[in-house]
Amino acid sequence: MQIDFYGAAKTVTGSKHLITTPAGKRFLLDCGLFQGRLPDRDDLNRHFGFDPTTVDYVFLSHAHIDHSGLLPALYRSGFRGTIYCTPATRSLCELMLFDSAHIQQDDLEYINARRRHKGGPLLTPLYDIEDVQEVLNRFHTVEYNVYVKIDKEITLHFTDAGHLLGSAAVHVDIKTQAQTELKITYTGDIGRPNDPILRNPAPFRQPDILICESTYGNRLHPTAEKTEHTLLQIVHDVCVTNLGKLIIPAFSVDRTQELVYTLEKMFNSKLLPNIKIYVDSPLSVRATEVMKKHEECYNPEFLEYMHRHDPYPFAFSNLTYVSDVEQSKLLNTLHEPCIIISASGMAEAGRIKHHIKNNIENPNCAILLVGYCTPESLGGHLMAGNKTVRIFGEEYQVKARVIDLEYFSSHADYSEILSYLSCIDAGKVKQTYLVHGEYEAALQLKERMLDKGFRHIHIPALKETCTLDV
Repeated sequence: MQIDFYGAAKTVTGSKHLITTPAGKRFLLDCGLFQGRLPDRDDLNRHFGFDPTTVDYVFLSHAHIDHSGLLPALYRSGFRGTIYCTPATRSLCELMLFDSAHIQQDDLEYINARRRHKGGPLLTPLYDIEDVQEVLNRFHTVEYNVYVKIDKEITLHFTDAGHLLGSAAVHVDIKTQAQTELKITYTGDIGRPNDPILRNPAPFRQPDILICESTYGNRLHPTAEKTEHTLLQIVHDVCVTNLGKLIIPAFSVDRTQELVYTLEKMFNSKLLPNIKIYVDSPLSVRATEVMKKHEECYNPEFLEYMHRHDPYPFAFSNLTYVSDVEQSKLLNTLHEPCIIISASGMAEAGRIKHHIKNNIENPNCAILLVGYCTPESLGGHLMAGNKTVRIFGEEYQVKARVIDLEYFSSHADYSEILSYLSCIDAGKVKQTYLVHGEYEAALQLKERMLDKGFRHIHIPALKETCTLDV
């Protein structure tokens, strides 16, 4: 059996792991878009490194674009297999993949106008709306903990990963030539226990092969209580003391709703200053509607909140949702303090880039980063303390305050990863691969896992092939 790592190998983007079974079947674990500013990003997104026509199945862990965002391009390149995921992941992919196609079109119009002016070559999108529609027709949904026999060789089931609405760890059982079963577990992205919205990550059966994320393999998150106090202090400092705007890049699904949920609790407790809060993201509005349809993903406290606020959760008097483009542009002409929450979370695409561009040189304003950003992304450059950043091809001085509050990240830290893995016998795992992490993070997680009894841990490189004797 063979595993080829075509993404999220020594980096945190572009998840794409191709497995070839003993009988010659080929399936992908995720098919994600490379995001950020990798020097070869465009080439990696346009050239898979394998022939998509030879792929029989895709087992999709969740809907985030760095895990699902190249599925329409896979279809455009000839893939005609079946994509298996949970029902909530299918619902979110319908929103997020269409949104990704629209963002590509809008951003390229802006970028190509500049290229045309300078006489440079024009860029083309990776896929279009028609490709998204066609690939969605190839989705097949599977509920959590339901075993599905894919073919004579492969059995699949999902368990809740607690990272995003519908997110799953992927468990694949493969019959070997000796008629035994090889059990593979791919964690996808591991969520956090006691998430304010989602259920805890679920325990799972013993694997022989473990493919595990390592995003925060070298970090611990602050506590919820400390974070809420810090967030409130940031709002006071920026919006009350400095009369500035607080710009928050956030993923449209879950993170935006968690921020709004947190701010609403502060507002109802009369702790929040009397300022306007704008969620500038059409996708966030539509995602909230999708969230209402998937109660199977929520913890009991949040489920009670949803029922209590039906049909209008995530809404209070100081909060305004912005969908219209012209309304979004008007936010940049406001001269009053406010909070603007907009996608994407890494500040790499969409309306958030325009908000950052229009406020980054104002020392009274602040940019609050609330989740993981790849080092190459705009959010990563800001997090690293760069004094200048490039936005839409232009250089800008970073005069606004940049604040890192990664508690709101939906990725488990190293302690939470180890706790999640404690449901299995480390000594019985024959081989572990650490993916979806910068090398230093993966290396530190490897040392911690070795201390817990795991053996044979490997950190694969991009495009590396690993062969297993089965």
